Amino acid sequence: MEAQVKQEILETPNRELGPNRLTAGVTRSPPLDVIELSSDSESDADEPSGGCRRNADGGGEGSENKRRKLNELGVTEPDNFLAPLPAGADLASQALTIARPLVSRENGSVMVNAHNSKQFWKAGDYEGDSVAGWDVPSGGMDHVRVHPKFLHSNATSHKWSLGAFAELLDNALDEVCNGATLVKIDMLKSGKDGSRMLLIEDDGGGMDPDKMRKCMSLGYSAKSKVDNAIGQYGNGFKTSTMRLGADVIVFSRCRGQNGKPTQSIGLLSYTFLKNTGKEDIVVPMLDYEREGQGWSRIARLSDVDWTRNVETILQWSPFLSEADLLQELDMLSDNGTRIIIYNLWEDDEGFLELDFDADPHDIQLRGANRDEKNIQMAREFPNSRHFLTYKHSLRSYASILYLRIPPAFRIILRGKDVEHHNIVNDMMMSQDVIYRPQASVDGMTAAVTVGFVKDAKYHIDVQGFNVYHKNRLIKPFGR
Repeated sequence: MEAQVKQEILETPNRELGPNRLTAGVTRSPPLDVIELSSDSESDADEPSGGCRRNADGGGEGSENKRRKLNELGVTEPDNFLAPLPAGADLASQALTIARPLVSRENGSVMVNAHNSKQFWKAGDYEGDSVAGWDVPSGGMDHVRVHPKFLHSNATSHKWSLGAFAELLDNALDEVCNGATLVKIDMLKSGKDGSRMLLIEDDGGGMDPDKMRKCMSLGYSAKSKVDNAIGQYGNGFKTSTMRLGADVIVFSRCRGQNGKPTQSIGLLSYTFLKNTGKEDIVVPMLDYEREGQGWSRIARLSDVDWTRNVETILQWSPFLSEADLLQELDMLSDNGTRIIIYNLWEDDEGFLELDFDADPHDIQLRGANRDEKNIQMAREFPNSRHFLTYKHSLRSYASILYLRIPPAFRIILRGKDVEHHNIVNDMMMSQDVIYRPQASVDGMTAAVTVGFVKDAKYHIDVQGFNVYHKNRLIKPFGR
């Protein structure tokens, strides 16, 4: 039998990158020597080592064998599924496309069309683009570069979203020493697209421009030398806000150390950094100081830099004008901080992770943390309510988050005070013991209260240790 041969044409991509798109053409190489694909071998066409026999009319015995076997198995293939390619088919004319981020430049700015996942656990996959602007000055010295992806990977320490709320409540409670009397948590709607946003606001001492920059920095904490402060490492704000949403804008007003009040705005936007291909974390900021009855900008930046910061904040925030930004600052009194987290993360089904609808005075979680059976049991057995609901209800979790709360301090969740609850009150036959670790350092001890839950007679399975450190619950119902 005369060997059947096939002439192979190699395709060489010829790509041309335009200003806003990637086009591809194909250059056809000269005909190459023929390559023998089959011979007089008796091997079956379906075996991996065999060739493909074709009849003179372009059909093939292999195709007939495959069709026969499919018919025996009762499988119906689509029309012309195994038909040979038409004679003279020009395969080389098909364009070769290459998937890569598209880069566009408008008005001197660089935009990278990156895919933005709305799910937290899928949002960390992107690479910065070296064409991005906003070069970070180093003052002639080498500096450590922190890629924006670190914001996301750093926030993965919060596998449970309500743990991120705890970090923000800690920051507000630490402001008691600066006169804070309350922290408010609420839901807002964006003026741009009506999407839901998260508000955390306190009436503490606020932040001056320098303190605001340190808040936005990684690893800096002015509270590391304060014995009773909960936050120590300068990491909680970044991890908590990023775990709840992709972007956060912070408004803060401070009386000022020299008696001259200041107010500042800072934008930490993962969406901005990702879509513009930044390779460093860039935080646009605006600073103002009191001048008479009004506010004037602090001349830390050139006019060009100030304008660029304003435009960037307006483009990537929920606000439409600088007047809108100043109006947010006016919602604070003489001092305080207002944090707005937006582009909140969604679950696999496209719903927000945070459920604002189940209870108008609560923020709850959807999914695995929510157990309808436990919710029903919590109504029947109030002494076990916090154990049954703390995993999905912020109101339940916040009520047991602190062992003690300063008498004048309030946690207001969606317009209603959170009632502080001591878990010891749910226990009967309780007993106080002193725990002394065998390998303790300097005779360290821990006071432990043990007992039975009052609903034990109903065989409610409530057990575990609630561990508090510096007045804060760090391990709820651990087993």
